[in-house]
Amino acid sequence: MRDLVILGSTGSIGVQALEIIEANPSLFSVVALTSAGTHPDLLIAQAKKFGAKVVGVTKNADLIRQALPGVEVIDGPQASSQVAAIPCDLVLNAITGSIGLAPTLAALDADNRVALANKESLVAGGELVISRAKEDQLLPVDSEHSAIWQALIGENRSEISKLILTASGGPFRDRRDLSTVTVQEALAHPTWVMGPVVTINSATLMNKGLEIIEAHYLFRVPYPQIEAVIHPQSVIHSMVEFVDGSTIAQASPPNMKGPISFALNYPHRVPGATAAIDWKSSHAWNFAPIDNAQFPAISLARECGEIGGGFPAIFNASNEVAVQAFVDGRIGFTKIVQTVEAVINSLRATGADPLRDLADVTAIEDDARRTAHELLKKVG
Repeated sequence: MRDLVILGSTGSIGVQALEIIEANPSLFSVVALTSAGTHPDLLIAQAKKFGAKVVGVTKNADLIRQALPGVEVIDGPQASSQVAAIPCDLVLNAITGSIGLAPTLAALDADNRVALANKESLVAGGELVISRAKEDQLLPVDSEHSAIWQALIGENRSEISKLILTASGGPFRDRRDLSTVTVQEALAHPTWVMGPVVTINSATLMNKGLEIIEAHYLFRVPYPQIEAVIHPQSVIHSMVEFVDGSTIAQASPPNMKGPISFALNYPHRVPGATAAIDWKSSHAWNFAPIDNAQFPAISLARECGEIGGGFPAIFNASNEVAVQAFVDGRIGFTKIVQTVEAVINSLRATGADPLRDLADVTAIEDDARRTAHELLKKVG
């Protein structure tokens, strides 16, 4: 029986993780849950169903306290970090955004193993996270990184030639003119059901840029050896090419329960976590190179990663602002990446400085967000 802490329990990853836990009561128990608190009814229902002893929120704390007598409710901006430090077998960080970095560091410092679905922890503070993580303490949950992780089990890391991340291509992989894209179109992902920010990041392929940076830190592979390709079916989740020319790919239906369950129960697999591929049916899997002119986010992410310092944090924070501006109808779809690039260019003088601690990350992100807002006011 593994005692689990779930950060971001009301989001897509958190909800699916709890479904896996509910289906396997002999394997897992829930010690604590956290959420922003914007869906208090769902959080209350989760806490009751799974018997969580601690709940962390930033909103609606009084309402949740009244509904959960006997449960310790921690509230405030540091709630998830406090909960992440509770002794347990595993912390699943399913928080969206760079606010997930502090809880990741708190969990690692408390010697808790971390199943990481919060990619921004590595994008914004990769060196901080990797410097604190012990061997096998940080487990990837993103399907692409889980696939690479599984492909590398038992392999010699020095024999890696390339890591190859697959991308569905989002809803616009075959659309040439992106200038008239609407928010509704950008949110209509053809394969995955995800939160709005991740879905729009997938439409711009910004998500794949973030994942390249994440892969660099997780597997300590140089950026020139990390590639991305379009794979519309999303069945091959990623691949590893080795020096002898062979490639190992991990395949499963496009369902996050596979990678979530593997991280929760590592090194063991959870029986029946997701449906297997039906090999009695015909399948056609396609692969194509990414058009970097059409989707410049990946080249921009690679540039920021190679420069290092605060540039990945600038890249991520300015994108969060630009995506929100697009959702709010203040800028067009193609302006998202253009805004990110403009912020990067504005902060080149200071962005490469090494990040020494969480305060440095916060400062550089604040600069990036402020610069993005200033640029967007000029656009408006």
